[in-house]
Amino acid sequence: MSVYNDGAAFLKAAFGNRSTKATAALPATTTGTLFTVSGGCIMVTSIIGVVTTSIQAQANAVKLVATPTTGTVNDLCGTVDVNALAAGGLLTLTGLAGDAMVKSTGGGISNLRNPIVVNIGVIGLNTAATNTGSVRWVMTWVPLEDGASVA
Repeated sequence: MSVYNDGAAFLKAAFGNRSTKATAALPATTTGTLFTVSGGCIMVTSIIGVVTTSIQAQANAVKLVATPTTGTVNDLCGTVDVNALAAGGLLTLTGLAGDAMVKSTGGGISNLRNPIVVNIGVIGLNTAATNTGSVRWVMTWVPLEDGASVA
């Protein structure tokens, strides 16, 4: 007898809640908000960027950062150059702040190996240059405190 698991229920049981950021242009030499954390700390279990419009062919070091409501900005990873990353390319983190963001030209990429605890505030994409191109983000997370949420 076959047993079928609902995909959404399995994803939630394995990785927690899912939040998405619609396709958006890269921020221009600044930090753009991807997700807003409110109500308490969360644990990020995965975060993936999917390039939807190819990124311009010029150097641009990007990284993810957490900017808490109280305190100072923290790098969630080191930078990676997204110069000419084509549509379908993937971006993610290892979970160690000292490791560079991981990129793939598409097809597959490793997932977050170490969950990341993020405080109330925003998770953002920081760019060193102004490049054309767009990325869609998907993040899974679990609340560590009652009332914690992500928008």
